[in-house]
Amino acid sequence: MGATLATNAAKSTNSAAADTENPAENSAEQIGYTHAVFQKQQQAFRAQPMPTADERRDNLNRLKQALLSWQDLLIAAIDKDFGCRSKDETLIAEIMPSVQGINYTLKHLDSWMKPSKRHVSMLFRPASNQVHYQPKGVVGVIVPWNYPLYLAIGPLVASLAAGNRTMVKMSEFTPHTSTLMKELVEATFDEEQVAVILGDAKVAADFSERPFNHLLFTGSTSVGRLVMQAAAKNLTPVTLELGGKSPAIVATDVPLKDAAQRIAFGKAFNAGQTCVAPDYVLCPADRVAAFVEEYRKQFSAMYPSLRDNTDYTAIINQRQYQRLQGYLDDARSKGAELVEINPANEILDAASHKLPLTLLLNTTADMRVMQDEIFGPILPVVAYETLDDALLFINNRPRPLALYYFGYNQKEQQKVVTNTHSGGMCINDALMHVAQDDLPFGGIGDSGMGHYHGKEGFLTFSHQRGIFAKQQFNSGKAVYPPHGGVAHKLIYKLFIR
Repeated sequence: MGATLATNAAKSTNSAAADTENPAENSAEQIGYTHAVFQKQQQAFRAQPMPTADERRDNLNRLKQALLSWQDLLIAAIDKDFGCRSKDETLIAEIMPSVQGINYTLKHLDSWMKPSKRHVSMLFRPASNQVHYQPKGVVGVIVPWNYPLYLAIGPLVASLAAGNRTMVKMSEFTPHTSTLMKELVEATFDEEQVAVILGDAKVAADFSERPFNHLLFTGSTSVGRLVMQAAAKNLTPVTLELGGKSPAIVATDVPLKDAAQRIAFGKAFNAGQTCVAPDYVLCPADRVAAFVEEYRKQFSAMYPSLRDNTDYTAIINQRQYQRLQGYLDDARSKGAELVEINPANEILDAASHKLPLTLLLNTTADMRVMQDEIFGPILPVVAYETLDDALLFINNRPRPLALYYFGYNQKEQQKVVTNTHSGGMCINDALMHVAQDDLPFGGIGDSGMGHYHGKEGFLTFSHQRGIFAKQQFNSGKAVYPPHGGVAHKLIYKLFIR
């Protein structure tokens, strides 16, 4: 299989590395294909509703081998879609966590699949209680454009581990990656097991209306509401991985180099086009000026130039570039101070889609950057007087997908943990909670619902079926009618107290 995958990967060079037409060219055709594949996967699941552990391991190993064989093509395709995507960012944030996630799943799959024994009350003995983990059936996954590989592979790994058939709707905004992913999957799996769907928003809308046994969507909160509304028509359970404005709190006594360096990395990675990127910084009022200078220093050390620096990723397309420019114009017009960090003082023309990292000071609530998820290299710095003020600021807003606290006082760390809600959290780091194999990843409130990654991913895509079993001896007949006997009175006396 490895040789076959390598051969297929080599054959795909022309379609992935050369210009590729947008896969959204024929919505009706893609919708028809979606319906046909969905029926095939339903039929295949009914024929084999409980794949063995060996079959699941085989699927995961084939996926891993495909990723390893095609990784150079995947890196090139993502780079082409972005106009400039750092090779190392793709390795760090897409290839590596995908492969590591498969390795972790393979290591723990047997224990996850094993039925778990549960307590049986004395009232019902002799009997046994077990939870069996059954595949749900056909799973749908809707993938965004910002991490088109990892946000397809992560849910797929969990779905395959749980024994499901899976359909993956790729983004129309990453045509090269999406087309290559379709080729990779077709070279690795029968379409009754895994299929990739291409197409535009019409295809995605129809996709979300299929009666999947589970649907996972990653994207904006506004679109997430539409997906959930469509799924509700079929009572399809959903996992929504959305976004929001993830705050980073700088403590009063943390070394500013530590905080600024880690926040700069988390914000600049993928040019801020990350659902868990720090969206704004809460900084003590008397440290704001020093934080700005330290942030400038740390960012400049990582990115001494921007225009031709392949380490610094471009904005995905003109639409997103104009949206971010609109945020800057709106903030400037309403009185914000813009601190542009352009270490080499380069001219960054619009055609490059590269935006310098810009800090915003003196922001107000009516500015769009303080209302919308930014999703780019713009970072408001909001001054606070006390930690309680910072927590109040966070808690007065929708619950974010991530929260970051920078400070080494463990009592203050615990205060932030106890008095806030967010999908996930890092203490003295940014982004890295997403990469932990044994931590659930998901949102809360406006930032989403449900979890995946690791065991939680397996559980999300499994039906946890409780089974109560007893054999010939029937202790339950003691409560059968006619009522009012000695046995009833004794049972009531023993168990209703």
